[in-house]
Amino acid sequence: MLRDYLRVSDLTPDDLVRLLDLATALETEPHALHTLLEDEIVALYFAKPSTRTRVSFAVAIRRLGGVPEPLGANDLQLGRGETIEDTARVLSEYVRAFVIRTFAQDDVDRFANAASIPTVNALTDLHHPCQALADLLTLRERFGALAGLRVAYLGDGNNVSHSLMEAGALAGMHITVACPAAFAPDDDITRVAAASAMTHGGSITVTDDALAAVTGADAVYTDVWVSMGDPEKERHVRAAALAPFQVNAAVMARASREAVFLHCLPAHRGDEVTADVIDGPQSLVFKQAAKRLCTEQAVLALLLDRRLEGAVLEPSARGSS
Repeated sequence: MLRDYLRVSDLTPDDLVRLLDLATALETEPHALHTLLEDEIVALYFAKPSTRTRVSFAVAIRRLGGVPEPLGANDLQLGRGETIEDTARVLSEYVRAFVIRTFAQDDVDRFANAASIPTVNALTDLHHPCQALADLLTLRERFGALAGLRVAYLGDGNNVSHSLMEAGALAGMHITVACPAAFAPDDDITRVAAASAMTHGGSITVTDDALAAVTGADAVYTDVWVSMGDPEKERHVRAAALAPFQVNAAVMARASREAVFLHCLPAHRGDEVTADVIDGPQSLVFKQAAKRLCTEQAVLALLLDRRLEGAVLEPSARGSS
């Protein structure tokens, strides 16, 4: 059974389908499980600034009947030397679940190992598993199915690309990451995702040829060139190296005629993507951002109510919206 959600590879293919199906149901009837967290508190710890993740999780908790308790880096004793393990044990006595957005993946893993409550990774430098669920739900809604879809990810092989590869592998998709060698995704994550993809009928490819990657693709995806935590002094170096991987009209023209554009946001128009693409008719970025809410609601619901595992929301069980 799913105890925590720390990376997409925590899931089985059935888990992934279950989460996406529940997210679809909750998008249609957002208050269907409005008593699940009645009078319960869910802590939201953010060591990094956030717009979509912070607000979507707060709303998701409210829609499940709970109360979000936002915490920042200066609100806990972690900054004064208390161990992550001690913090996890204490907070497990106070709140129903812990959502964490921080830098090191090891911090999230240590918290989850010590806690007796579900832990959700809302972003680390290595993984962005909640974003990947929204990505796949967006694509499934547009194309009807995920298996066999071809997605080209251009730019920095970062946490977003890692989670996209892991999710695409479980769904039997073909994911190609195009990037300079110096910005390639983590070797171990790529290797494991590629093995998983092969098992489930998909594939994972890493290349330095952007145009080859997007040729015939059903979706073209990119992210910012400088992420939170990257040294500001590297901005010009990164921009020069990643410029050939910008998503523009010429790049989109190489993709499938029905191709869509994805971006996890925030976006820097004129850097990783041109304005005519992100604001054009092929762009699904704001639909994609909207999916963060229902997918995070689904994650919390499945972690906190074992009765939902393998179940489908029936009309008679749905609350009023």
